[in-house]
Amino acid sequence: MIIIKSPREIELIRNSCRIVVDTFHYIEQFIRPEITTLEIDRLVEQYIRSRGARPAFKGYRGFPASVCISIDAEVVHGVPKQRKLKPGQIVSIDIGVEYQNYFGDGAKTFVIGEVPEKTQRLLRVTREALYKGIEVAQSGRRLSDISHTIQSHVEQAGFSVVRDLVGHGVGRKLHEDPQIPNYGPPNRGPRLKPGMTLAIEPMVNMGGYEVEFDEHDKWTVRTVDGLPSAHFEHTIAITENGADVLTDGLL
Repeated sequence: MIIIKSPREIELIRNSCRIVVDTFHYIEQFIRPEITTLEIDRLVEQYIRSRGARPAFKGYRGFPASVCISIDAEVVHGVPKQRKLKPGQIVSIDIGVEYQNYFGDGAKTFVIGEVPEKTQRLLRVTREALYKGIEVAQSGRRLSDISHTIQSHVEQAGFSVVRDLVGHGVGRKLHEDPQIPNYGPPNRGPRLKPGMTLAIEPMVNMGGYEVEFDEHDKWTVRTVDGLPSAHFEHTIAITENGADVLTDGLL
């Protein structure tokens, strides 16, 4: 069931999203070579708690950390460890916050030093796909219009969208209905209505769309072909006048 939020609830979700955005701004200064992903996790948790909020991912279905940090061929759900960032890597960071019982969610892929032009284009196309999906997230349109728009933009650029993972509703819970695939035909699924709050998150692979879970930590998802993947995410609210980006300022 898709939960329709009241204007008051949307403002509470916006407050959580503001902490997500501020957390990204805070940690950007630390996203450098030699820092470990475990240290980034510590900084994220420390900052979120300093705002009187809680890192929403920590403990969620047993996830052991406050933030997901995925490097190069890792798509999402990377578990922070004692490994150092290196020049030439891309690093996707996904942060969720619970504040006053409401949730916000956002993600961004960073570049460490110099990367090849094709990798830069991967990030650019993924970010563009996110905003094109948000453009069609309008009251009266159907959910799959978002999916189709994202897939079309990505595949026209020669990349692929991950099919085993989806965006989702968010707000009273971290994950709510509906699921939002990043592929599929248009004009399918429920009609979008004011008060829906959605996390739209294209996950785009440079090569094929196939992914697999790490057999050791059971969380990290990586591309099967070992090529890089990028991930950008906004939390939005559907309004009578289009999408209201609640994590505005993140990208």
